[in-house]
Amino acid sequence: MSADLENTLYLELKDGRVTIALRPDLAPNHVERIKTLVRQNFYDGLKFHRVIEGFMAQTGDPRGDGTGGSGENLKAEFNDEPHVRGTCSMARASSPNSADSQFFICFADARFLDKQYTVWGQVTEGMEHVDKIKRGSQAKNGSVTDPDKIVSMRVAADAE
Repeated sequence: MSADLENTLYLELKDGRVTIALRPDLAPNHVERIKTLVRQNFYDGLKFHRVIEGFMAQTGDPRGDGTGGSGENLKAEFNDEPHVRGTCSMARASSPNSADSQFFICFADARFLDKQYTVWGQVTEGMEHVDKIKRGSQAKNGSVTDPDKIVSMRVAADAE
């Protein structure tokens, strides 16, 4: 079975390529918005500003401190997909409909997040590169000094 290149992302990190299968069946609006931002090169060079050992790596903020976004909030598309190792899910503020451009990749199962955050993808290859993202300070809620960055992020259909 060939991959659906329109619903596959290539996330280039300093250590190599991460392939993410998008899940429009779970979160069609989030997938569409992420693809739009990716095609605008929005994510290129953005920091992994919050990285917590054994939990997740968060990115997608142009300010690099967790307070920014693309300026367009998305209506929640919470679903039954579990937060397990490699899950890609949207970060948000306390409001369920506050997700914008920030997302996180789970290093390990985080089932306490289930049905409270919008899962939109799953790492299918390259999780070993995600595992090498520089961790942040536990005392500072995962805040990272001199954080790793996204080299580039592309829709596979555009990259092939």
